[in-house]
Parts: sequence; C-alpha cells; structure tokens
Amino acid sequence: MFNWLRAGARFFQNTIGWNRIGVLLSLTIIAVAVVVLVRILHDTDVDEVIAALRATDKGHIAAAAAFVAAGYFTLTFYDLFALRTIGHDEISYRVAALSGFTSYSIGHNIGATVFSGGAVRYRIYSAHGLDAIEVAKICFVAGLTFWLGNATVLGLGVAHTPQALGLLDRLPDWINRCLAGASLLVLASYLGWVWSAPRQIGRGEWQVNLPSGPSTLLQISIGILDLICCALAMYMLLPSGPNIGFVTLAVVFVSATMLGFASHAPGGIGVFDAAMLVALWQFDKEDLLAGLLLFRLLYYFVPFIIALIILGTREIVLNIGGPRTGSQPKAAKASAPIRNEIVTKKARKKTSAD
Repeated sequence: MFNWLRAGARFFQNTIGWNRIGVLLSLTIIAVAVVVLVRILHDTDVDEVIAALRATDKGHIAAAAAFVAAGYFTLTFYDLFALRTIGHDEISYRVAALSGFTSYSIGHNIGATVFSGGAVRYRIYSAHGLDAIEVAKICFVAGLTFWLGNATVLGLGVAHTPQALGLLDRLPDWINRCLAGASLLVLASYLGWVWSAPRQIGRGEWQVNLPSGPSTLLQISIGILDLICCALAMYMLLPSGPNIGFVTLAVVFVSATMLGFASHAPGGIGVFDAAMLVALWQFDKEDLLAGLLLFRLLYYFVPFIIALIILGTREIVLNIGGPRTGSQPKAAKASAPIRNEIVTKKARKKTSAD
C-alpha cells in the first residue's frame, strides 16, 4: 500500500509539482470562503452581534478560556515528544514548553505555520545547541502529531455521526461513513507499519526516525487531547439553542480547522469562520458570530499577545545578560577545537623559527 502511495507522490511531483498544487488549493479555499462569507454576512445586524456578545454567559467564557489554556498546555507536549523522538533527551520540558507555546501562538496568527512557527523554534532551540536540520525534524514530528490526531478524531467522529460531516460537505451519510472508514484504514495501516519494525523517512542528515508503535499511540493521544480541548472551548461559546451533540461539533470544528490550515491564511481567518457558519446554519447567525469572535479572542489574540511578551522579555534578558555558556550551536562548538589546534600549530612554528 505504501509503495502505491510513494509512486503516486512521485508522479504528482514530477508531472505537476506539489508546490503548485498547494498554492492552487490554498487560493481555491480562500476564494470559496470569501464568496460564502459575502453571501452569509451581507445582511448581518452588527447591533445584534454586539448584544449577543454582551449576553454571553460569563461562566461559559471562563470555561472556554480554561479549555483554551488546557489546549495550549497540550501543545507543549508536541515539542517535548518531537525532541525525545529525534534523540534530544537533554532539553528540558521548560524549553520545549516555551517553544511549543510561542511557536504555535505566533504561527496560528501569522499563517504558514511551518515557516513562522519554525522560525520561532529555531530562535529558541539554537540557543541550546540544535541546528536548522534538527529544528526542521522537530517541526515534522510535531506536524505529524497534529495530522494523526485530526485523522483519528475525524475518522472516529464521522464513523459514529456521519451526518456531522454532511453538514459541511452535503454528501450522503453512507459516503461520509466510507470516507471515515478509509481514513481509519490508512491510520491503522500506518500504525501497523511503524509497529512491525523501526522506520525512517528521508535521506542523509535529513533522515527522521519515526516513533515506534507504542510511541505513535501516545502521539495520537496528544493530538486527540489537543483537539478535544479546543472543540470544548468552542462548544462552550455556542448559542444556547438549538442543542447539538459534542461529537457533531467536534467533527465540524476539526473539519473547519483543517480547511483553515490548508488555506495558510493567518489564523484560518475567513475560511474557518465560513465553514462554521455553513455547517452550523441552524443557529442564529448573529449569536453564532458572537461565539466565533469570542473564540478568536481567546484562542488566537490573547495567546499571541502573551507569546510576544514572553519572547520580547526573553530577547531583552539575553541581550542584557550576553551569550550564555553552552548556548552555541553545534557547528560553532565543533569548530572551536579546530581553531584551537590551528592556533597551537602556528605558535609552534613561530617558536621553531625563533
């Protein structure tokens, strides 16, 4: 099965190019989202949205904030798991938590999380001896955690409640259930593949050792916990009626999140919101908009500001304190003995000449 997947990937890479497909997909998603938003929001009553914001139960807002905090706490384990996977047990949880929180908080808001979050990670991890290739491996393993969690939640959720995905894709329940089955089959095949023997992908110094079977189960659990916390935060901010099940909301939420991620728009803005408005059409539009605005405030804006403050404070402290011992990247550390040897040889030659 994996041979077929690799052959298909090579075909697309050689004939079309994954970059072109990605750009086209992003532009298509954004264009559709803009059209949808214009059609849905053209007659929105702003005063009703403001009234809905004021009427939102403060206890629900506090609960949503707690679930957002729990979600970001889970995100810190993305980095810790990735560090242990690539063999850097010496880096503490404190550093992993700093990197995980700040990279995702900034990446979520700026967009193109792989690059923006990767830049933040490199700034932090390079001070602890990691080079760009190792940071890229961390980004890969963390991204794999995200996608495995998404595949599991969507697969199980749609298999249980196929009509939840039907709210978004408008397909019959049996087709959505087949899609869920295919997703779970691919997931089970991958799990069996890494469980049967140690697996690596990539070549040369870019080679990454994939987590073993038991570790992959832990990886999937981390991704699921993160998504459940985020979905619960959104669930607390939904209007009081009509009532929908949490599984339905979780499937809609994860699907909308994946569309926003695929668009590479900052915070999935517009794309995530359009998907939620389309899927949750049964709610009052102004009330739902109020919930979406509160979710963006709690999940995107507040963590972004906190991350900027943390990184700004860190930079000030580092600049005032100067470079720390042992904070040089590996390349610099490796070159130090060579420089010392060259200096020693020059000194010997000078002594002999004298």
